[in-house]
Amino acid sequence: MLSIIVSAILISTLLNIFLKRYYIPTIIGYIATGTIIAYAFKLHTAVNNHDLREIAEFGIVFLMFTIGLEFSFASLKKMRREVFLNGTLQVALSTTFFALVSVYVLNFDLKTALIISSALSLSSTAIVLKILNETDDINKPYGRHVLAILLLQDIAVIPILLMITMFSSVDQPIALLLLETVFGAIVLLVILGLSGKYILDRFFTLASSSGSSEIFIASVLLIVMGASFLAHSLGFSYSFGAFIAGMTLAETRFKEQVEADLIPFRDLLLGIFFITVGMQIDFSIIFENLWKILMFLPLIMASKVLITYFIIRYVSTTRTALKTALSLFQVGEFSLAVFELARSGHLLSESVGQILIVVVVLSMILTPFVLNNISFLADKIIEQEIEDEEVPSYKIPKLKNHTIVIGYGHLGKQVVRLLKQGTSDYIVIDNNPKLIEKARAHSIPIIFGNGALKDTLESVNIAEASSIIVTIENSQKLELISSTIDTMDHNAYAVVKVNRKDEKSRLKKFHLGHVIVQDDDTADKMVHMSFHKKLPIVDHLN
Repeated sequence: MLSIIVSAILISTLLNIFLKRYYIPTIIGYIATGTIIAYAFKLHTAVNNHDLREIAEFGIVFLMFTIGLEFSFASLKKMRREVFLNGTLQVALSTTFFALVSVYVLNFDLKTALIISSALSLSSTAIVLKILNETDDINKPYGRHVLAILLLQDIAVIPILLMITMFSSVDQPIALLLLETVFGAIVLLVILGLSGKYILDRFFTLASSSGSSEIFIASVLLIVMGASFLAHSLGFSYSFGAFIAGMTLAETRFKEQVEADLIPFRDLLLGIFFITVGMQIDFSIIFENLWKILMFLPLIMASKVLITYFIIRYVSTTRTALKTALSLFQVGEFSLAVFELARSGHLLSESVGQILIVVVVLSMILTPFVLNNISFLADKIIEQEIEDEEVPSYKIPKLKNHTIVIGYGHLGKQVVRLLKQGTSDYIVIDNNPKLIEKARAHSIPIIFGNGALKDTLESVNIAEASSIIVTIENSQKLELISSTIDTMDHNAYAVVKVNRKDEKSRLKKFHLGHVIVQDDDTADKMVHMSFHKKLPIVDHLN
């Protein structure tokens, strides 16, 4: 087992270093690692190991928890139409279509057809949300539609599991199963809701007051895994419990710190999950049923795209609807678990199950390539159109020896005010459409973009910039931006503002020009004022 673990780490590391040079996501590297390991160590049966599956599933658990942190109960209430109407329509219409095809074209019995169709209606939460978070497209109109549908799909896991249980069980009455599910949902929501309102804030206050980072991280892990365990004990998925826990914790003042601490655990466990996905690729099955796979794969993808497109088109623009549909064309990771449960319950034959698993995995492999080129694909399919709340394109002038400002919040506006008084050129990057509209109304040269992406920085000619000023507040995004600046070949002097000393220490590994700690500068200002001394220029930046 140790040799397998070491080999997996070695292969995934080297493979992802190579793939990153060609901007291929690490997800592909992890899936390929799983396939290589499975064949090298003859581990195709290892994916059926229950313990390994549960460990891998916790990658999705941590992902759903961090997504829940971004959506409190109040924000979910605002999105209720997108989640409960659009999401329900997507799952219901997709399930109905695939069920009709399964029964009347493929001649499956009704039980098998319902299981297959409900699983195929789901999309990949793990891949889609990971990429949308990395590219910051989660905040775009189509990103919000995608998130809403994925949330409903995660909720839909409950009736799907219930359906498999009912079809597999011949002893327990259906009415009793339904009663247990409703009771379990009430218990879960009450416990997590009351905990979030009366306990969590005090609990994390005690943990943080200890002054020990490991105690705080252990407290976070306790909440995530405890909520997941509670949900699973009541008959729900681990990820559903984690999502509800994230929403309850979003109401506390520890939200940002919790999110920052969980990212390493989330990404590591997601890597394990994708390795287990790759281990399920069996080339003998692919070659034996190649014509079936080549027929089913495009049919499933095209059907999901069309169904999702027409649902979203009624409430949004053509371009937003198309990008939403293209984001959800794949079949999700939970479908693998559904097919495995159906096979163990004798509801699905071994050969059909293997064909469906290969189709699911191939659709997941295609997903990163589609998502990373989604704007390009949308442009090829339809004429360019302004998305909901999206800012029209801005023609970037040819700049040289200029200043790049990343972030146009309160501090960014003060920086721009000072830059306007000088003679050098500057350009601003932000991803808030409303701020951009206000800035352009005052003739501020600003573009819509993500400052953590190399393409965005190259578009403002970072190679010939004289300086870069980063003014954003989000410490996680700040670290991503600093990493991107550090890896690019340029001579610009980077000035970054952080809120605390611990954030500054995390940026030491990057070759930045100067890191300003806001707390220190505020203290400096207060001391200087007490002695009636003039402050340095950094005072104006605050």
